[in-house]
Amino acid sequence: LQPYFRIMDAFKGKYERISADKYDELLKELQVGFLLRKAATASTPVVEISENAGTWSIKSATTLKTVTLSFKLGEKFEEATPDGRQVSSLANFENGKLTIVQTAQKEGEKSTTSVRELVGDELHYTITVDGSDIVCVQKFKRV
Repeated sequence: LQPYFRIMDAFKGKYERISADKYDELLKELQVGFLLRKAATASTPVVEISENAGTWSIKSATTLKTVTLSFKLGEKFEEATPDGRQVSSLANFENGKLTIVQTAQKEGEKSTTSVRELVGDELHYTITVDGSDIVCVQKFKRV
């Protein structure tokens, strides 16, 4: 596991969102209400990625809300997503990409896959919804 951490170390730091392609469409697909969608798309989140003793944290902060996702690579964990879904999640790091698969626990709710990768000094965050062709790509610059 040690080589993973050295490569994952490159992800550590703070990033500010500079673009969000198809974000509103993604939120609609996840059945997020109008007001919450408008607030989410208008915000400029700052994301901070850190690690302590093998536990990784991705903190996303806006003026309205701060959400922290904590996980260990390769270990399943339960979480409530910012849009309110209860999911069982699994984070893996392969080929320079951090992939988190969120499997919805409730009938009728959607499962998602997110992939974070470094492209130059930008963090690219791609989210897809199972059973949908919507691909949301958010780009963040290191701050």
